Amino acid sequence: MTPRSRSCARVLRTAAYTSTAVLLLVGAGAATAHADPSDPPSLPGAGNPTTIPTDGPALPGGDGDPAPSYSEPPDNIGEPEPPVQIDPQAPGLKLADGAQLAPSKVLDIKFVTETMTGEERRADSNTKTTFTLQAEVLFPRDSAKLNGEARARIEDIATEIESQGATEVNVYGFTDDLGSYAHGEVLSKQRANAVQKELARDLDPSFTFQVRGYSEDYPIADNSSEEGREKNRRVEVSFAREG
Repeated sequence: MTPRSRSCARVLRTAAYTSTAVLLLVGAGAATAHADPSDPPSLPGAGNPTTIPTDGPALPGGDGDPAPSYSEPPDNIGEPEPPVQIDPQAPGLKLADGAQLAPSKVLDIKFVTETMTGEERRADSNTKTTFTLQAEVLFPRDSAKLNGEARARIEDIATEIESQGATEVNVYGFTDDLGSYAHGEVLSKQRANAVQKELARDLDPSFTFQVRGYSEDYPIADNSSEEGREKNRRVEVSFAREG
């Protein structure tokens, strides 16, 4: 074969290889274009486990808008609304002919504190302070004799009475509804007397006491359960707030 013949053969082989490559690329493209629509789309980097997808949700400010501040509520929730305009001359705001406003008064606001076990309760209002002690923390069951812990509790109440500047103290005893009313009346009065005598030891002799025994009257809880009856067996010490 002459040199010219060999050169022509190489050109023909190169053209053949190029044509074959073009046909393969076209066939691959056609296969992709005619893929089954039911096949799920491939994820970015699915063919290479080391590839990290770069597509993701846009961050605040990522699209060019300024990022919202932390104090800005999302989705405009909680944005303030302009105040409602009220017409002072509206008929609904006017008093009827001949009507007058009621005299002003100070509401009696009560503040109540209670121990976790409910053994002792304090209620303060604008005019009065009331201490409520369950009978079980002061006396043995069905007894009017003060126990060893009662002294400290009553002494604290006496200190509070003096700090408030009171001059008259009410001491009231109560029982549950078990037993006869007469027995409860005697027991509740004896317990009130015992607390009054202990208070008098710490207070000036000029103090005036009102002592009552009310038996099962004026319950503060349901007597159908032991928990309720325990709350009703009590002694209340109240006095006016002078300060």
